[in-house]
Amino acid sequence: MIREILKMGDERLLRVAKPVQETGTPALDALIQDMFDTMEAAGGVGLAAPQIGVDLQVVIFGFDNSERYPDAPAVPRTILINPVITPLGDEKEEGWEGCLSVPGLRGAVPRHASIRYTGVDPAGTPIDRVAGGFHARVVQHECDHLIGRLYPSRIEDFSKFGFTEVLFPGLDPSRDD
Repeated sequence: MIREILKMGDERLLRVAKPVQETGTPALDALIQDMFDTMEAAGGVGLAAPQIGVDLQVVIFGFDNSERYPDAPAVPRTILINPVITPLGDEKEEGWEGCLSVPGLRGAVPRHASIRYTGVDPAGTPIDRVAGGFHARVVQHECDHLIGRLYPSRIEDFSKFGFTEVLFPGLDPSRDD
């Protein structure tokens, strides 16, 4: 089922999500299916449960290719529950981000260039991966939603923040992610 995506300004996006206590449940499976349906309908590359009003530590992400980020390499389709991110070094890279909860806008956000992320999948099987580049950016962006943080709060240079249609003519701002 496609769910409503909360927009910036909705106080529910500022809450800290609770850890998932039990994996492998029909309720969790239904939530994950709804998240994928919602993300795909919106043309996104990732979605966090708080974006649809569910205060649980669940993020999904992944794509083979993205209309919104045509130069981005593929990111493996992943369901990540109770994630923990560990930066692998101090290096940060600035890159453009959008968000389904902040439609029509883009900003240049510094993120850790390389990370390790851990968590579990829906069956409770551990996930432990190292990621860099756009993959690392997507994971960090989605996990920020679990701590009540939206990407504009990470922007350091507001001359690199604005409407998608102005910054990137030709991209459809109504399908921003």
